[in-house]
Amino acid sequence: MQTVYRLTLEDALIILEAAEAEAARIGVKQTICVADDGAHPIAVHRMTGARLTGVDIAIAKAFTAAGHQRPTHLFNEPPNGPALPGNEAFGIQHMHPGKFTVFVGGFPIVHEGQIVGAVGVSGGSGEQDKAVGAAALAAFEEHVAGARLGKESS
Repeated sequence: MQTVYRLTLEDALIILEAAEAEAARIGVKQTICVADDGAHPIAVHRMTGARLTGVDIAIAKAFTAAGHQRPTHLFNEPPNGPALPGNEAFGIQHMHPGKFTVFVGGFPIVHEGQIVGAVGVSGGSGEQDKAVGAAALAAFEEHVAGARLGKESS
C-alpha cells in the first residue's frame, strides 16, 4: 500500500494564477494547462490574446510531463536529448500523436517524491515558457508549505 496525493482544483487555480502573473510580468500571452497524475487536464487557461493553437500544445506538454515524468525540454536539449536525431528516443512524439510533445514548456509537479501532475505552458519562447513554468511550480511549493504550516499550528 502507498499514500497517493492528488491535485485539487484549488491547487490548479493557484498554479494558474502564478503562471499568468509571471507571463504578464514578462509580457507574453500564454496558455497554461494543469493536469493530474494521470495526465488529464484539471484546468486550462488561455490568457486574452494568446494563440488558439496554444490550448492543444499546453495540454500536450502537461500530458507529456505527467505521463513521462520529466520536463519536456529534457527530450531535446543538445547534445544528448534522447529525442534528437540519432538518439535512442528519436521520434518518441509519434507514439501518442497529438498528445506527446518534445517542445519546451512541460513540467512535472512533484510532492513528497510523487509525480502528482504537471503544468504545460505554451505561447512564448522556450525561455519564457520555462520562466512561467518555474513560477507555477514555485507557487505550488509555497501553497503546499503554507498548508503544512497551517496544519502544524492547529
